[in-house]
Amino acid sequence: MEFNASEHPHTRYNPLKGEWILVSPHRMKRPWDGQNEYESSNMGLEFDPTNPLCPGVIRSNGIVCNNLTPEYKSTYVFTNDFPALLEDTPSPPQSDDPLFRFEGVQGTCRVMCFHPKSNITIALMSINDIVNIITRWIEQLEELGKTYVWVQIFENKGSMMGCSNHHPHCQIWACSFLPNEPRIKDIKQREYLEKYNRPMLMDYVKRELKAKVRIVTENIHWVVLVPFWAIWPYETMVLPKRHIKRMNEISENEKTTLASVMKLLVIKYDNMFKTSFPYSMGWHGAPTGQMYDDSDHWVFHGIYLPPLLRSATIKKFIAGFELLAQCQRDLTAEQAAEKLRSQPDVHYLQSS
Repeated sequence: MEFNASEHPHTRYNPLKGEWILVSPHRMKRPWDGQNEYESSNMGLEFDPTNPLCPGVIRSNGIVCNNLTPEYKSTYVFTNDFPALLEDTPSPPQSDDPLFRFEGVQGTCRVMCFHPKSNITIALMSINDIVNIITRWIEQLEELGKTYVWVQIFENKGSMMGCSNHHPHCQIWACSFLPNEPRIKDIKQREYLEKYNRPMLMDYVKRELKAKVRIVTENIHWVVLVPFWAIWPYETMVLPKRHIKRMNEISENEKTTLASVMKLLVIKYDNMFKTSFPYSMGWHGAPTGQMYDDSDHWVFHGIYLPPLLRSATIKKFIAGFELLAQCQRDLTAEQAAEKLRSQPDVHYLQSS
């Protein structure tokens, strides 16, 4: 029997993390099976006087005070009222026990509002609005990178992804340590550069541009694709066509073209199920600080991890075999890319 990647189970290797994923396409003969379910397209109020992220509203910081969110007109950044990391914390006692190790950490957590209106998302914003967001991300990276090793910019969109506030916003966590995901990516990308004398993800982009089977959209500077090793059904990566190590190396023209592919991607996500598509997304680039000056192995990239599989209400769960053995998916990366690619470029709420 001749192997067919769209029908026969197989494993795929993720060179960024040194992990394998089980692909079982025979469980889903077509990439679109079952009932089409849509959620309400109501985006809610433009201004909610009870939402602490709206301009001029009192923030919910657990303290009785007149701590108002300012009347911002574009983006707005503030320190999280309930941060997971603190700037000044004591160090725990030293221990040589290999089974019970812990270390002190320092950091800060910030919230960044994308827009003063609550009933708008990246998909519905102007390119200029998104460029303003990218510019502010770069400012935050440069400021926090002077103190911290890792600056993680991420957005949890939708209640399905644990977002408790529907106002368009993201979070920025800066920490004194290199977290697990970027730590393993740092190791694997460095190993690849040492072996092949080329950055892994630049080789990968070149191969994907040639294959053209997993690309969702592209422009002169950027490529959006479903990675060969994707875990989530419609997982995507945003990759540069030139070697960029950190977000602050992006030119003004590349900001505009990045805003364009970001907007187009989330429009296609929303059009898939006629809903405001939930996801977790974030950016990975070379760590900051002097100890990471040698970072030619790093390539800046974005990751979108949406949970939906068959409809607006059916979520893909990581459970069972996936938690205890190895991640598994039914839809192949090629099928997912084709489905996303085929979605209209105009948002369903703005289409006649």
